[in-house]
Amino acid sequence: MNNIKILWVDDEVDLLKPHILFLESKGYKVDTRVSGTEAIEAIDEDNYDIVFLDENMPGLTGLETLTEIKEKQSQLPIIMITKSEEEYIMEEAIGAKIADYLIKPVNPNQILLSVKKNLDHSRLINEKTTSDYQKEFQKISMELSMINSYEEWVKLYQKLLYWEIELEDIEDSGMREILNAQKTEANHQFCKFIDRNYPEWFEDEEEAPLLSHQLFRKKVVPSLKNKEQVLFVVIDNLRYDQYKAFEALVNNHYKKQQEETYCSILPTATQYARNAIFSGLMPEDMKKRHPEYWKDDTDEGGKNMHEADFLEAQLKRLRLDVSWQYHKITNENNGRKLADNFKSQKDNDLTVVVYNFVDMLSHSKTEMEVIKELASNDKAYRSLTLSWFKNSPLLEIIQRAQQLGMKLILTTDHGTINVTTPSKVIGDKNTSLNLRYKTGRSLTYEDKDVLAAQDPATIKLPKINMSSSFIFAKGDLFFAYPNNYNHYVSYYRNTYQHGGVSMEEMLIPVATFEPR
Repeated sequence: MNNIKILWVDDEVDLLKPHILFLESKGYKVDTRVSGTEAIEAIDEDNYDIVFLDENMPGLTGLETLTEIKEKQSQLPIIMITKSEEEYIMEEAIGAKIADYLIKPVNPNQILLSVKKNLDHSRLINEKTTSDYQKEFQKISMELSMINSYEEWVKLYQKLLYWEIELEDIEDSGMREILNAQKTEANHQFCKFIDRNYPEWFEDEEEAPLLSHQLFRKKVVPSLKNKEQVLFVVIDNLRYDQYKAFEALVNNHYKKQQEETYCSILPTATQYARNAIFSGLMPEDMKKRHPEYWKDDTDEGGKNMHEADFLEAQLKRLRLDVSWQYHKITNENNGRKLADNFKSQKDNDLTVVVYNFVDMLSHSKTEMEVIKELASNDKAYRSLTLSWFKNSPLLEIIQRAQQLGMKLILTTDHGTINVTTPSKVIGDKNTSLNLRYKTGRSLTYEDKDVLAAQDPATIKLPKINMSSSFIFAKGDLFFAYPNNYNHYVSYYRNTYQHGGVSMEEMLIPVATFEPR
């Protein structure tokens, strides 16, 4: 603290002697100047940690001085002090990115609080956050031993994510390691919960959480029946924490009506979960009712080529006579084109946008070294998602929809998890290739590592042949074949994958917004 230097600029600085003595008694060094011109000269000659700046001075005003100082040192915290409560002064000062705004008369404790808030901010937050999580740790551990419902799992997962984001910038890496261990244990228990309960959800819909195949009917259809125009956005492969990272940007244009954490079906893979959203059917029923659209894992060709066809069939089944359009965005140019021409959607009852960026990002992390560096962990993954969304055509599409008065329903088909631990699996040449689930005949695997469905019909999945089964990787495991094992493991470890059983993949957001 003794190294912190404060510059206080006020044409009546002599009247501030008690405040200055108080700050010096707390270990701060305080220099004073009586004009904006002197302040600018002082900034050029010395390095200050913070500036207190009077707004109403002869010569250069406080606002003019603020602008010149910011041009020289944009990151220097400046506290504006003024007798005036006029709104335009506050707005100009805030627009110039002041650190704080105080109204005279100020007392010494106000000044001290402002200094601490701006200079000691990180240390105080680190200490408070660490202390609060230490208190919460035992409570979370107790909850883990007693949890027994889907709703409780959602609350626990959200709590763990809250603490993950709170702890991500603190200096004590030990706290983050403790939280990661707690998340690992939570996923272990979550897999047991899914193993016990998942098949029963298809027997009793009333007791089940909201699942992929029910999403459109329960979340979108009511708005359509209410004659509201809807923009339905499905961002592929979006985790709950990634959604939270950019939610504030959506809130600039839309007011959130409702947010829910729904459950992705297994496998948590696009061809199953997203097709389920648009068809309103589980995969077993998709194959039976629409064999012309469904493709098994081992079939040639794209597995998500008929989402619009599935949606059309669902709308007919629900007897909804609405005008609608479907758009799949797989690159920047497609997104830009839709954003630029979004007014063409103004007469639609329903506009569907499937956006594939996050999926491309997770797969690029596997294949490109630069993405591995940029998204090396969950914190970086969230940051990269936020940066993309902030500059993406999707945000422009959402802005255009708000201008047209459309309701926004934003969701995903499944999440993703950073895989770290390999598990050996053996199958024949017709076994599916996904790293987080396998389907095929005569699968050999470590029982402790998987959730197995020997009879896929029990969880509404189709069989490729009579003896096919499914296995799903638990937690952060990924499947590796014995052939060329070490190379395979090295290549895929610490990449983002989906298809298996984890909170990150299955507990995913659906949020409804109304235009501001």
